[in-house]
Parts: sequence; structure tokens; C-alpha cells
Amino acid sequence: MSERTIRGYHAHIYYDPKKTREAAARVRTGLAAFNVQLGSWHDEPVGPHLDAMYQVAFAPEEFGRVVPWLMLNRERLSVLVHPSTGDGHGDHLERCLWLGDKLKLNESALSRGAQQ
Repeated sequence: MSERTIRGYHAHIYYDPKKTREAAARVRTGLAAFNVQLGSWHDEPVGPHLDAMYQVAFAPEEFGRVVPWLMLNRERLSVLVHPSTGDGHGDHLERCLWLGDKLKLNESALSRGAQQ
């Protein structure tokens, strides 16, 4: 078994562009108070993500602040939190946690060893 290093984390905030974008915007506003990088809005599928979402990147030392906040303030949206180890497949599918409903991902877009 190879040793993996967590270089950071991603949280993917999923929303419906017609129904829950305002809720996603409120979550995004709250996340801006943390030491995070807010990614672009994606109303269409992108990479392994079949649903509209935006990404939030943060350092390992922020996990204990960001994830509990999301647990309490995600506004019923689904959120995927995963480490960034360089193995996109394992990070998104095996070493992840879901807040809310677990959504389907396009597994063929995730290659082992490729950073997502």
C-alpha cells in the first residue's frame, strides 16, 4: 500500500440552476469568510460532476473550520468533500464524504493518478 499525502481539500457545492442557485449563492457568501479559494459557477456538467456546482478549495488546516460550517449551513444542498492526493478517482469515490444526498459522478472522467 502506497502512502498518500493530503495536499488540500475540495468541497463541491451542488445546486439546481433554476431552483436552488440562490441558496448556493448564500452558502458561497458564507464560505468567503474562510481562507478558501472559490471556483467558478458551473451550470452545466463539468469533469466528473453531472450536476451544476462550484468548487471550494482549502488547505488541510482549514478542514476543521470549513466542513463543520458546511454541515450546519449547506441549506439542504448536496456537498462532496474530498482530499487532493493526486488520485482523482480514489479522492472522489473512495476517500470522500457527502453532506446531504450522494449524487452520481461520471466515473469515466476520473483517472487514477490524475489530480481533479
